[in-house]
Amino acid sequence: MTTTGPINDGKRLALDAARAGRLEEAKTILRGLLTADPGDLGVLLLLGDVLFSSDNRAEAGQIYRSALTAARQAPPPVLQPFKQALARAHERLGGFAADFAQFIDTVVPLAERSERFSESIDILTGRTPIYLQQPLKYYFPGLPQQPFYPRETFPWAAELEAQTSAIRAELLAVMQVEGTFAPYLENTADAPQQRTHRLVGSTDWTAFYLWKDGQRVDHNCTLCPITAAAIEKLPLDFLEGQAPSVLFSMLKPGAHIPPHHGMINTRLICHLPLLVPGPAWLRVGARRHDWRCGELVVFDDSFEHEARNEASETRVVLLFDVWRPELTPEERDHVARLLGSIRLAAETLNGH
Repeated sequence: MTTTGPINDGKRLALDAARAGRLEEAKTILRGLLTADPGDLGVLLLLGDVLFSSDNRAEAGQIYRSALTAARQAPPPVLQPFKQALARAHERLGGFAADFAQFIDTVVPLAERSERFSESIDILTGRTPIYLQQPLKYYFPGLPQQPFYPRETFPWAAELEAQTSAIRAELLAVMQVEGTFAPYLENTADAPQQRTHRLVGSTDWTAFYLWKDGQRVDHNCTLCPITAAAIEKLPLDFLEGQAPSVLFSMLKPGAHIPPHHGMINTRLICHLPLLVPGPAWLRVGARRHDWRCGELVVFDDSFEHEARNEASETRVVLLFDVWRPELTPEERDHVARLLGSIRLAAETLNGH
């Protein structure tokens, strides 16, 4: 058995014991070292190897996972000496997960599982992490931890989907006019957290707004009267100066929106796909959804999410945000008043 990196006296004794086949002695030494420093990467990796050699795979898996967690928090220079040991831990954890998955298949066959149960197995075997709401600005407690919502649960969805062809025709007319689409991420003083985002100012992800930051864009709505009329019937989440935003969202071929979280969890984001010329997808939490033209997608963007257009042509959706259905009218009013007041206070402090 080998390990890498600096070895203090305790680690050396444990390593010597392991090489001599005295695995119980090595485990005792290493567990004692972890009592003093639970995050010692070298000790964790060595203990995982000793447990693996002892055929104690369950505990070895726990220790390897702790080691990988410690590695994610360590700076690159610290990780270099442990490169081979970390790769070994990854490989063995993958083998544990595959073996465990085969065992589970004998208990609950794949064909009998619900989508939620299958996701629970992926979490149990370590194939996916637990994704939860993590809004960047405001968190409202007690709301369902639900990445996607069935479109059938919204009474307005079918009527909107029925207008897909007419809305697409208005989109195509707008696309013929040069300069109508602008980068979705703008480098502005009001969004300093976006300044280093690689898509800031990029034409890979562009937008044509009908509503922007809670304000109706009258000229653009005039160009798209059917779309504007359809939007007026929806339960948009009005927050003065902040929401809703309603736009045609365009992704160029090959464009990738990297994983990120939305600002609040009191809204849901909706996509009505209008141009989907090939493989293009949205991942929210652990679930991936492939856009299909005319089929509404409703999701909670306070979960980690990302998107990619793998097609050779442009993908466009009508994007808008609505109130979460679980919020009462009183709660919606309170959220709007609170976030509006916070915005005004921030503008006052910034001298706007």
